[in-house]
Amino acid sequence: MPKYVMWGTYCEDVLEKRDPYRQAHLDGLAEQKQSGVLVTIGPTKDVTKVFGIYKADTEATVRQLVEADPYWQNGIWTEYEVKEWIQAF
Repeated sequence: MPKYVMWGTYCEDVLEKRDPYRQAHLDGLAEQKQSGVLVTIGPTKDVTKVFGIYKADTEATVRQLVEADPYWQNGIWTEYEVKEWIQAF
């Protein structure tokens, strides 16, 4: 199954603004992880970017997951990019 890398950007003042959506965001990620589509995801240390690895049939599937996330729907993630990834090792 193809793998995809997602890079995204957080809004300004993310630590304060994310609070109302954080639990729903984490619950959704846990479901994705349990289903096997999400390999890993997390912020950079400075909380300006988010990085994720997904296993999915298509890029469209990954985009649907990202755009259904409360962080995307509420402007916590402000932009993102998805690229198919070839894992060498």
